[in-house]
Amino acid sequence: MPANEQDLKLLEDAARAAGRVALEYWQKEPRSWEKPDGAGPVTEADLAVNEEVQGILSAARPDYGWLSEESEADPSRLDARHCFIIDPIDGTRAFIAGQEGFSHSLAVSDGDRIVAAVVYLPVSDCCYTASADGPALMNGKPIHPSDSDIEGARVLTYRAASEPRYWRGGQAPAFHREFRPSLAWRLCLAGQGRFDAALSLRSAWEWDIAAGSLIAERAGAIASDRRGKPMRFNSPRATVDGLIVAGPRLHGQIMARLQP
Repeated sequence: MPANEQDLKLLEDAARAAGRVALEYWQKEPRSWEKPDGAGPVTEADLAVNEEVQGILSAARPDYGWLSEESEADPSRLDARHCFIIDPIDGTRAFIAGQEGFSHSLAVSDGDRIVAAVVYLPVSDCCYTASADGPALMNGKPIHPSDSDIEGARVLTYRAASEPRYWRGGQAPAFHREFRPSLAWRLCLAGQGRFDAALSLRSAWEWDIAAGSLIAERAGAIASDRRGKPMRFNSPRATVDGLIVAGPRLHGQIMARLQP
C-alpha cells in the first residue's frame, strides 16, 4: 500500500476513535471556557479528543510533526518532512449547543502540501476521505463539485463576505449565502456539490482547512487562497490568506468579481 494510503487509513481510524470520544460528551453539557485573546470556546471534549488522536497518530508516526488547535505550539514541526494537522473538534460552538454539525479534521502534510485527509462527522457517521493520489470519497463513494454560475450559486460563507467593499464595482454577486458551523465540512460540501462554493475573505487557521482543501481538490474543485494562489501548509504562522473553493468555472467567476 502506498505511503499516502497508509497514512489515510491511519487518519480514518483516528477520526473514528475521535468520534467515539466526542459522543461521550455531546449533549451532556461538557465543561467549556473561553480561550485567551478572543480565540473562541474550548471544551473538555476538545482536549479529550486531542489527547486520543495524538496518542494514536504519534505512536504510529513518531517522526511526524504535530500541529493542532488544542496543543501547545511545537516549532520542531517546521523541520519535519511530514506533519499531522489536526482540529480535534471543528465547530465547537455547535458542539456546545448540542447540534450535529461538528467534525473532526485530520490531515498529513508532505512539505507544504496535504497528501492525506479525513473529515468525519460522528453524529451522522459521515466520513470524507482523500489522498493526493486517489479520489475524494464520502462513505466510500466518489464526490464531485457542481458546475454552477456565480449568479444564484449557493455559497457557504459568513455575512460580511457579501459586503460591497469586497467586490468590483461595489456590488456583490447575487449568490445565496448559507452557513454550516464546521469550516472543514464546508469545504467538503463544496467538493461534494451539495453547495456550489465555500468562501472566506479572512485568514483561516490551517487546522480548519487542511483536510477539507485536499478533499475538495481531489473531488475536482479548485481550492485556493483568496488571491487565487495554491494553499500552502505547515507554515510558521499556521494560517492561510482566506479561501475560495468551487468548481473550476465558478472559481474563475468569483476571482473575476472580487476586488484585487
